[in-house]
Amino acid sequence: MAENGPTGCVLRPTWAEVDLAAVEHNAALLASIVAPGALCAVVKADAYGHGAVAVARAALRGGAAWLAVALVEEGVELRMAGIEAPVLLLSEPPQAAMGQAVAYRLTPTLYSVGGVRAFDMAAQAAAAPVPVHVKVDTGMHRVGASPEDLPAVVEEVMSSRHLAVGGLWTHLAMAGEGDGSFTVEQLARFDRARQQLALGGQGLGSSVILHVANSAGTIVHPEARLDMVRCGIALYGELPSQELGPALSRATGGGRLHPALSLKSRIAFVRELPAGSRLSYGRCTPLPERSVVATVPIGYADGMPRALFSKGASVLIGGRRRRLAGMVTMDQIMVDCGPDAEVAVGDEVVLIGKQGDEEVTAGEWASLLGGISYEVFCGIGARVPRIYPTDRSPRSADPLVPGTVGSGTVGSGTVGSGMGEAGVGGSCE
Repeated sequence: MAENGPTGCVLRPTWAEVDLAAVEHNAALLASIVAPGALCAVVKADAYGHGAVAVARAALRGGAAWLAVALVEEGVELRMAGIEAPVLLLSEPPQAAMGQAVAYRLTPTLYSVGGVRAFDMAAQAAAAPVPVHVKVDTGMHRVGASPEDLPAVVEEVMSSRHLAVGGLWTHLAMAGEGDGSFTVEQLARFDRARQQLALGGQGLGSSVILHVANSAGTIVHPEARLDMVRCGIALYGELPSQELGPALSRATGGGRLHPALSLKSRIAFVRELPAGSRLSYGRCTPLPERSVVATVPIGYADGMPRALFSKGASVLIGGRRRRLAGMVTMDQIMVDCGPDAEVAVGDEVVLIGKQGDEEVTAGEWASLLGGISYEVFCGIGARVPRIYPTDRSPRSADPLVPGTVGSGTVGSGTVGSGMGEAGVGGSCE
C-alpha cells in the first residue's frame, strides 16, 4: 500500500479507482440472465485486483447470492469483514486449513476420498452437518474427481454424519471459444455423471445446487446455467473475449457491462527534448521530432509490463492518446506528448479507463501483450492503492487532494496474494 499522510491523502500520485456502482450494475445484469438461478460472484485473488471485501458487498447488493474464492484465507477475510453470504472454496483446501474453513462457515469443494475423510474430521466440531460441493472433472483436467471416481467420493460424503452434499459442479474449458462443441460434450458428461450417481443409489436431492457455467458459459450457453453460475471477469466489466459482445446483448436485451477499474496517475516531471533523443533503458527508439516528454510515476512494479512500450501502447493525457517514449521502468514511464503540447506537472494520466472521449481498456492491454484481461487486473501491484469514490465529482477520488480519499475508501487488500484457480490462462470465470 502507498503510505498515507496525516490528512489521509495518498502521497504517491498513482492509484486504481474502482467504481462499485459498475460492479453492482454488472452483478444485476448477470443475475437477470440466470434468474431464477443464482449468481455466484467470484472474488478470488482480491477480486481480480479490485478489492475483495468492497467488491463482494457491491456484488451482493446487485443480486449475487453466493461468493467464491480460491483460498481459505480469502474466505476468512470476507467473514472478518462481516460478510455472511455463502462462500464457496473453488478447490479442495489443504488439510491444515480445513479447521479454519469449518470455523468460518466456508463451503468446501471436495473431489477425493482422502479429502472428504480429512474434512470429515475437521467438521466433527460443527453443530450441524457441513454442506460440501463435489467437483467432477468433465474435460478441464485440472482438479476434480474423474467420472469413474465420482461415486466413491459422493458415497464418502453421504456416509459421513458431519457432512452433506450441498452441490455438484464442473468447470468449462472452452465456453467462449471454438464452435461450442466441447462445451456441449462437457455438459453431456456432467449429465451422465449425475445419472450414474442415481443408478448407483446416490441420487442427489432437489436441494443440491448444480453449477457449471463461468462468465462465458453464462453468456453463450443458456443450457449451462442450471441452478447457479460462477461469474468472475464479467463482474468486473470485461468480456472473456470481445467476440461475446453480441451474445451478451442478445441475452440481456441490449444490456452492457460497465468496466469497474481505472488505473490513474499524474505527471511528475516535464521536459522538452530534441528530435532523435533516445529515452530510458536501452535507448531503443529515437523521438521522431522535437517533443514534450512527461514522466509519470508508475512502472512495472505496479503492473505495467515493460512489453507495452515495444507494442506501441498509449496512455491518455488531456483526453488524447499519447505514446510511450521509452522502455517502462520499475517505477516510472516516459510519454511522448508531441511538439508544443500543453501538459504540466500534476495533469491526470489514465493508463486504463476513460478520459474525455477516449478509452484504454484492460482488454486492449491484453491484446497488445498476447494475454488476457485477467492477467492485467491481477498484475496491478499491491503498492497501488484501490480507491472507492462515493460520488462522481472529478475530485472525489483524487488521492492527492487532502480529504478526498475520505469521501471514498482506500482499499487495503492483499492484491495479487494468490491467483488461486485463476492462474495464467486458468479457470477464466
